[in-house]
Amino acid sequence: MSEEKKETAEKKETTTPSNAIFIGKKPLMSYALAALLQFNAGNKEVVIKARGRAISKAVDVAEILRKRLLANQVDIKSISIDTEILGEDMRNVSTIEIILAKK
Repeated sequence: MSEEKKETAEKKETTTPSNAIFIGKKPLMSYALAALLQFNAGNKEVVIKARGRAISKAVDVAEILRKRLLANQVDIKSISIDTEILGEDMRNVSTIEIILAKK
């Protein structure tokens, strides 16, 4: 029984929140509109996550939301930066997490 509890606890840790947006290779406005939809769905906070070269795009998405799409309605609650070690060659990859909150 204790093994089953450990497995369910591990699964809970690896699940991502429904208000998280992972930045990748799509156009900038795709992510901005996804975040806008999250706010319109009733979420008070949206988490924008990116790593590596996509970090600058994540910052752009946050600024577009804050200054254009939801001007004077959204603030940056927090910004977290970190480094992950990826791959067999043990590369360091920077990550960022920007939490936007409705006023």
